Amino acid sequence: MPRFSANISMMFTELPFDARFRAAQKAGFGAVEFMFPYGYAPEGLAKALEDNALGLSVFNLPPGDWGGFERGLAAVRGREAEFVQGLDMAARYARVMGAARVHCMAGIAEGREAEARYIGNVRRAADRLARQGCTVMIEPINTSDMPGYFLNRTDEAVELLHKIDHENVALQWDVYHHERTHGDALSALPEVLPHVAHIQIASVPERHEPEGFGALFAALDAAEYAGWVGCEYHPRGKTIEGLGWLREARYAAGAPRA
Repeated sequence: MPRFSANISMMFTELPFDARFRAAQKAGFGAVEFMFPYGYAPEGLAKALEDNALGLSVFNLPPGDWGGFERGLAAVRGREAEFVQGLDMAARYARVMGAARVHCMAGIAEGREAEARYIGNVRRAADRLARQGCTVMIEPINTSDMPGYFLNRTDEAVELLHKIDHENVALQWDVYHHERTHGDALSALPEVLPHVAHIQIASVPERHEPEGFGALFAALDAAEYAGWVGCEYHPRGKTIEGLGWLREARYAAGAPRA
């Protein structure tokens, strides 16, 4: 069975943020991830991880003005200095929390200049974070959820990885975004998986509980995928009430039914 990580920016939101770590651990998750940790002291987050014996699967570099619909800075013209400042902050958080992966958001941009800027900034982040054993990831995000985002397609992301040409850069592959853009993710898995450092899942199109993913989980096991599978979805109700899919995954892996 894959190793599952709970995205506590989306899951367990019926609880205060600091209580979500314990809730995720009690529900059977081995790790958590979150979008942006910067409103909390990294030392406190590290303690919450340690106290609950949880790994940290991923978090994002600072996105700019999220409330103002900015979605990252790496490809955005005129924001190079701010990107470097955000990278410094993310590196500190990653070091304190022991993070092994971060996602470098591209932002709202287009064109060849944006691509060149993105490649340069991703390489810069990869060089900086390699010193502390942390991998930088890029992720295609579908145009319906994030209009104008620089990177939308899985095939374009793989092409960009070749252009970036850095051993410390990999793909964060969100099955939800892939299926909103391309359709069936299972058929793409053999081609995509060699580039992947982290996978995320949610149902399409509502982005709710990942039900009906048994074939994908089996394929990941067959491929001996050892990374985390991040559960980045919006529960239909209380998170704990929608974890039937996790119980089914355990049963399929040989655990007895409760």
